[in-house]
Amino acid sequence: MKRSSGIRLCATVAVSALSLALITGCSDGGSDKAESNTGNAAQGSEKNTAKALTAAELKKLLLAKSDLVGYEIAPVDKSVPATKTAVTVDKQQCEPLAWAMSAQAPGDAASATNETATEAKSASPSKSVEDMTDKEMEDAFNASLDHPVTLIGLSSYDGDGAEKAFKSVSDAVKSCSGGFALTVGKDSTKYTGVVVEKASNSGDESVAFGASSVMEDTGGQKGTVHTEVVRHGSTLVTYYTVNIGALIANKAYTVPSTVIDAQAAKLK
Repeated sequence: MKRSSGIRLCATVAVSALSLALITGCSDGGSDKAESNTGNAAQGSEKNTAKALTAAELKKLLLAKSDLVGYEIAPVDKSVPATKTAVTVDKQQCEPLAWAMSAQAPGDAASATNETATEAKSASPSKSVEDMTDKEMEDAFNASLDHPVTLIGLSSYDGDGAEKAFKSVSDAVKSCSGGFALTVGKDSTKYTGVVVEKASNSGDESVAFGASSVMEDTGGQKGTVHTEVVRHGSTLVTYYTVNIGALIANKAYTVPSTVIDAQAAKLK
């Protein structure tokens, strides 16, 4: 498989830093299945009297290494936007999608935090690079990158803020079906379309979507990155996943269910 210098650069940066701008411009083809799953929103007075978790309480709910076997848990890299103001979108109604894709709170949260969950890499190849054929080197390279990296964002809200924030994401998935442009610093990505995908049905409400863009140095080939937003009472969880190995091999991938299940269990 011919691999351009642009794709090599994208893979290198994504694995080491999970740079949002490069990842969103270098994404693999995902599922085109347009299906959504949402639960029942909270009803009655509970909806209006919910109290947000403090920043300290929210941080305790982040996944730890012991919560997710086979994954490396770490703080988000500095290349991930530190604040929502660092993310610019050409269509205001699409901002909740951009925020969810950058581990930022989709709405006006009282507290928020985030981290990265990366599937642990497999063992190193038995042969040295000097002894490998070109095919073996390519297979080893692709295998070393075939691990989903997920940005996880937690945000907590007072009153019915979580429900409003969730609805803003759900509405944006529909209103932004024609795509939007996202800019972080000097790097921009033009998403040509947004589609609803099958959600996990975890929590009180969940919605998943894929955002497609043209991959760099592929002659116009499109790919899709995957995001899911789940509401657990007054707390929202955002999951944004990229798999560089799947990108290079042009394979479908999704937000790992193991990550969603582990985080859901921590919030019960």
